[in-house]
Amino acid sequence: MRVIGGTYGGRILKSPPDKRTRPTSDRLRETLFNILATQINETTRFLDLCAGTGAIGIEAVSRGAEHATFVDRSRKACALVEENLDSLNIPEEKTEIHALSAENFCGREHRYGWDIVFYDPPYETDYTVVLLEFALPESRLLNKSGILIAEHHSKNALPDAIGHLRRWRILKQGETSLSFFERS
Repeated sequence: MRVIGGTYGGRILKSPPDKRTRPTSDRLRETLFNILATQINETTRFLDLCAGTGAIGIEAVSRGAEHATFVDRSRKACALVEENLDSLNIPEEKTEIHALSAENFCGREHRYGWDIVFYDPPYETDYTVVLLEFALPESRLLNKSGILIAEHHSKNALPDAIGHLRRWRILKQGETSLSFFERS
């Protein structure tokens, strides 16, 4: 696995030794970041929720995001994210890592929201719990004009709208889909 573009483009990322983590393919990451290219700049706050290797958040930082937050319930995954960040010499002030479940992390108060959120849990997960955290009227997880992208199996249909979130795009690539949500 490698960083696709930006400052760290072409650099190799360490992958997990087991098959329990399903990293987003290089091809899908490239497609995703082609779509997000105009959204990422030096003020972008990026949240990689269910981060796994951290490849998505690292890609965002590589392409100019100001800050990336990595969340994964697995301490081993968090250690792998830390290893990947260290191997690229990404400054610590540009990142933070939390060993928490997505539900637990989203249910907490946060000082700042995020401009782009990438949510990629195990495909058998009930996505509704986390989507509802972003959809609540009082939610401050997603900044104004922010986007939430959920990666899911194409057979797992996500709702077009939930609370104050509405899906405005769905991208299918093989058996994987990306659903793009914004606050309505």
